[in-house]
Amino acid sequence: MARFVESWSQMTLHPAIVRIVLMDIHDSLEPVDQAYFRTSREARFGTSLEAVVQTGADELKTFAAKLEPLRTTLKKQPFIGGETPLFADYIVFGPLQWARVVSPKRLLESGDPVRDWFERCLDLHNGAGRSVTAA
Repeated sequence: MARFVESWSQMTLHPAIVRIVLMDIHDSLEPVDQAYFRTSREARFGTSLEAVVQTGADELKTFAAKLEPLRTTLKKQPFIGGETPLFADYIVFGPLQWARVVSPKRLLESGDPVRDWFERCLDLHNGAGRSVTAA
C-alpha cells in the first residue's frame, strides 16, 4: 500500500505542487542562489520559470480534484491508515507540508476532509509539524 501511495504522490501531487510553488521558492532565495535555481529548473522544465508559473495557476485551480481519492478515504476514517497514521500518511503529508512552508498559497480549503487530516498530521508527535513556520 505504501508503494502505491508513494507512486500516486510522486506522479500526481509532486508535479502539481512544484508548478504551484516554484516561483515562491525562487523569490525566497538570495540572488546568487536564484541564478542557480533558475538555470537548473529551466533546464529541467525546458522552459522559463515564468512559463511554468503560468501552468501553476491552472494546477492550483485543479489541485483539489487530484486529492479526491484521499478525500474519499478520509471521509470514512481519520488517517489513510485507519484510526492511526501509517507510513502512507507521512508520504502524502510530506509534499503538502513542503508547500505549506515554502509558499503562502493555500492548497487546502476549510471544510475539506483532506485539510482536516492535514491539521491532524501537523499535531502528531506533539505538534512537530506545526513547529515549522508556514510561509
